[in-house]
Amino acid sequence: MSTSNPDPRVQAVIKFFEQLQPADLARLDQLYCEDAYFKDPFNEVQSLAGVRRIFAHMFETLNQPRFEVLEALCEGNQCFLAWDFIVQRQGQTEPLRIHGSSHLRFAPDGRVAYHRDYWDAAEELYEKLPLLGALMRALKRRLRAH
Repeated sequence: MSTSNPDPRVQAVIKFFEQLQPADLARLDQLYCEDAYFKDPFNEVQSLAGVRRIFAHMFETLNQPRFEVLEALCEGNQCFLAWDFIVQRQGQTEPLRIHGSSHLRFAPDGRVAYHRDYWDAAEELYEKLPLLGALMRALKRRLRAH
């Protein structure tokens, strides 16, 4: 665990994400409510089955995906996590590292009822792709205030 927080709900979430493997998706109901809401830059679902599909797709399409939680702030039933998502890129020695954050809300039973991920897909992903990256970086330079 990269960070510690005295709240056992937060500890469970951090441990789950930092150790997440495909086999863990079968026990996702221990962490998320049946009608959990999840949104990131590419997905929006409101069901445990939908959340499970998103993580299953992550493991099917990405090479060695993993999370490192850098910081956790919690008050009441609200939690904010800062994290890095790391993926090994085909033919590259350096992995792709995406920095982002999650806003979580816990249900009364301690499971996650709301999970919203925030990260800049343009900066963290598109700019790092060979052809699209050059275009995105040029556009960013042109739009930057001087």
